[in-house]
Amino acid sequence: MSSRQLPVVVVGAGPVGLAAAAHLAERGIEPLVLEAGHSAGAGVREWSHVRLFSTWREVVAPAAEKLLAPTGWTRPDPATYPSGGDWAERYLQPLADALGDRVRTGATVTGVSRAGRDRIVDADREQQPFVVHVAYADGREERIPARAVIDASGTWTTPSPAGGSGLPALGERAAADRITYRVPDLTDPAVRARHTGRRTAVIGSGASAFTALAYLAELAEAADGAGTKAVWILRRGVSGSTFGGGTADQLPARGALGLAAKAAVDDGHADAVTGFRTEAFERDGDGRLVLVGEDGRRLEPVDEVIVLTGFRPDLSFLSEVRLRLDERLQAPVELAPLIDPNQHSCGTVYPHGHRELSHPEQGFYLVGMKSYGRAPTFLAMTGYEQVRSVVAAIAGDLDSADRVELTLPETGVCGGAGLFDTPDAQQDDDGGGCCAPAPQLVQLGAIATTGAAAEETSGGGCCGS
Repeated sequence: MSSRQLPVVVVGAGPVGLAAAAHLAERGIEPLVLEAGHSAGAGVREWSHVRLFSTWREVVAPAAEKLLAPTGWTRPDPATYPSGGDWAERYLQPLADALGDRVRTGATVTGVSRAGRDRIVDADREQQPFVVHVAYADGREERIPARAVIDASGTWTTPSPAGGSGLPALGERAAADRITYRVPDLTDPAVRARHTGRRTAVIGSGASAFTALAYLAELAEAADGAGTKAVWILRRGVSGSTFGGGTADQLPARGALGLAAKAAVDDGHADAVTGFRTEAFERDGDGRLVLVGEDGRRLEPVDEVIVLTGFRPDLSFLSEVRLRLDERLQAPVELAPLIDPNQHSCGTVYPHGHRELSHPEQGFYLVGMKSYGRAPTFLAMTGYEQVRSVVAAIAGDLDSADRVELTLPETGVCGGAGLFDTPDAQQDDDGGGCCAPAPQLVQLGAIATTGAAAEETSGGGCCGS
């Protein structure tokens, strides 16, 4: 069989993987989507209680809508905001159903290579089809030949740890009974009980952390929430961009998340500890957790910890594929400079496609969240443009593959992101945080959240302003 007669294997039946399959089907190329979960959008379903900051208009891929139209599918109100559950049930599952048996669930990809060629062998490498090893939930194994491979498996299953060095903090694994790496669903009675009237540490500075803080603040204000308190732990100091774009964000709901986190602090439902890099988790006499910083600071005991420090790609099943990844982000080297949070936020990233996503292994692509490696703030619109371009390239339509068909919104805080935890102005002569050695709870209400004025008024940061 000619390689061109083989399917293109898509790893992952999430939003971007299913969009890739829709584009492939539209071009007459047979897709085969392999999803490790038991249903399409399995990862999205795990945060079904969280509302997206993008509207329906921005999270439905045009190619997918074309595939869905003949089925009688009705597009939700484009101006409203779906939850993760809405997205999965009202869009992803119908799309998977429309693709039919071209989507297999309970199918975990365990390896990708070239037929008869490990990563060492050069001879006739590009003439060989890919082979994709799959383990099914019922214990079966299969080796599937493929024309090309699009890895849209995301990063959801590999959250980053609490440890400031990128490795788990000492005692982090042993404290697993009190640590979660997901935004809590406080509508679940069991989850709600874990946080009601208790002290919860939230580690992280992105949209997920903002969401968790807002949820905990709502719980604190509820009739049954007396005594609920959050401790917001930031590795960096406070600056004008701490709360995101605010009202200047062209995705208003994303800006509102940061403002909600700010309100949680201003209203006294959360205390903020800045410049704190977690070194260890210890237990007090009551079994509560004491967070110890790299600088020796010890925080007051907490009952629960929510770690929301980002995600990282699982590259374990790609050991026989020749990848070219950035040494910092683990993203394709041509894409990495566009998304490096040391330099800028996602609003400065121009749309990109097959050229930025290519690797030495011709015909293999990382797309979606996985293409961003460890970089944060990925937009569904970005992924949809990625797979439109990649599929066009696989089909040999380079004119379309190289054409830009997307304009991304600005975040309102474009420019230097201050990725490293404590700005230079906030460090003392010993290089430690300006508030060391004692934990410093800061009032953030006076700090502006948008525009140039925020940069000017951030002042002393972790010692207040």
